[in-house]
Amino acid sequence: MITITFVRHGQSEDNIKGLWAGMRDAPLSELGRRQAQALGTAFADIKFDHVYVSPLLRAHATGQAIHSKQAHNPPFTVNANLREQYFGLAEGHPVVPCAPANVPMEELFSNNVFPRLTSRHESFPGGESREDVARRAEKAVRECIVPHIQEDRAHIVIASHGLCISELIPAVIRLDPDAPQGVSYIGHLNTAWTRLTISLKHDYNGPIDPTQPPPLVVHVLDVNNSKHLASIGKEQKADQNKKQSEVLACLDGSSNIEVEPATAVKATTKPWWIKLDPQIWCLIVLVPVFYLFSWTVR
Repeated sequence: MITITFVRHGQSEDNIKGLWAGMRDAPLSELGRRQAQALGTAFADIKFDHVYVSPLLRAHATGQAIHSKQAHNPPFTVNANLREQYFGLAEGHPVVPCAPANVPMEELFSNNVFPRLTSRHESFPGGESREDVARRAEKAVRECIVPHIQEDRAHIVIASHGLCISELIPAVIRLDPDAPQGVSYIGHLNTAWTRLTISLKHDYNGPIDPTQPPPLVVHVLDVNNSKHLASIGKEQKADQNKKQSEVLACLDGSSNIEVEPATAVKATTKPWWIKLDPQIWCLIVLVPVFYLFSWTVR
């Protein structure tokens, strides 16, 4: 059995600006560097056998922060298939939550207006669709995960990007024919991590062809864990979670990913008697008074 930990990069300069970032190579922000250091410290007691990272600065620096805390200096490998979804013409432009009604997409694009795309098959001009990222994620799984399957108790960490991770995890789960499919993993907070265990099904002992992996047993142990961010202050964590929620609203309104209870907004329910219309209150008060008065004058 091996363990895989997927890590989203720390907050980048483009995250702060609310831009379609994709393959733009914005560095970590000051807060992002602190997030990455906090994660590296939290992972210092975990022995990782291999660190894989996206070549983009924000994920590469996050992976380095993890690697720098590993006393045994594990292999550090850059893999281009771990890059974020490429948004083509939209890159560097503000994320627009909703498309204006009755305006063709082509007209919006020509005016540098780039609203969220609702279909997995859609893409901005010159960019990738979510289906394109899913195919790239399958290549990354064959390159970064499958070669380690027979390494007993190996622990691999992969530093990548939110949308890429949301395709990497299902790509692994699809290798388990008995695992639930169709769960969305969009929504990782900056430096949040998700952990899986993978083992061969039916005690398979033969050679493994990375292009045709054998059936696996995959278990999801933890999703979107960001407890290490408590060390950098609740206010900063709340600020980045607010920004993340705004971006999620643009990317996928149907996200099923687990969100920490501490960051969820709790609904406040008023007591039923406060919700009553004033006229109803008048009836409730006056009718008994009327009957009481009628009874006393008899």
